[in-house]
Amino acid sequence: MRSYERFLRPLLFRMDPENAHQLALAALGTISRSPWLLRILDRPSAKSLEKVVFGLHFPNPIGLAAGFDKNGIALPAWEALGFGFIEIGTITAVPQTGNPRPRIFRIPESEALINRLGFNNEGATAIGKRLEALRISGRWPGIPLGINIGKTKVVPLEQAAADYVESFRKLKALGDYFVLNVSSPNTPGLRKLQEAALISELFGQIQVENPGRPLLVKIAPDLTFPQIDEILALANEHRLSGVVATNTTIDHQMVPAKKRQEGGLSGRPLRARSLEILRYIRSVSSLPVVSTGGIVTAEDAKVRLDSGAELIQLYTGFIYRGPRLLCDIIASL
Repeated sequence: MRSYERFLRPLLFRMDPENAHQLALAALGTISRSPWLLRILDRPSAKSLEKVVFGLHFPNPIGLAAGFDKNGIALPAWEALGFGFIEIGTITAVPQTGNPRPRIFRIPESEALINRLGFNNEGATAIGKRLEALRISGRWPGIPLGINIGKTKVVPLEQAAADYVESFRKLKALGDYFVLNVSSPNTPGLRKLQEAALISELFGQIQVENPGRPLLVKIAPDLTFPQIDEILALANEHRLSGVVATNTTIDHQMVPAKKRQEGGLSGRPLRARSLEILRYIRSVSSLPVVSTGGIVTAEDAKVRLDSGAELIQLYTGFIYRGPRLLCDIIASL
């Protein structure tokens, strides 16, 4: 597991961040299609960490956050690595190329990333077909699959709810739970969907179509506590199953000025704010929280779970630490 930090990461970090990401994902996709390669991956054992959250069984509380495997190409490999659940996406109703490159930037001294990808993905129809084929192949993972859906860039805000519903209809038979991403800073105007009237309409229209899948909402770390209160109240009113807290931040004060870029900041600089929001939600709501953002050590993970998170998710910490982070967290718990 230490070979990633000693050998693989230095090689990957010499590459353009997005090219390195695509290379790693392609390798994991190849592994996912090979039973014997899957068997040689180290899989940490965590029998004592099993839990049931919003009616789903999780072999451990550590998940892969949305954004890493947007198109769902490496699900068996994520399970083999030891993740307790996977969240793919963000997926939009139609394919999108996203924003112009370069659009991912490393800040190694801060163990951080800035991205402005813009929901680049193959679209709900193509990804649905890939998932159906995986299910038919018999290689479907034995851990919960979350599907994160977002707004198509060209769709105006007043039509956003219908756009989310279109994606949900195409994918609702394939996900174990669903997350409404209304908090990415990289789709113009998207965060306005966190306002009460718009988000209430979104929750309501999705639930009309929902056959009973757990439905969660992913919120921004840049919200005020009163804004969070509004979203929590509406989540309860519309019978949502939980909250994913938090997305990336547009507050870049925690990183060197010369490294700042337009986009969402993730990694260690987000740790304190994400934890603060988790603790706030726990103090005012009984809704389950999936905590993500700034988890880069085993101690970070333990603090989140001790602070009331039902589940946690990794992204930037996994890029910097690799599979060793997953093993360290499981060992510490």
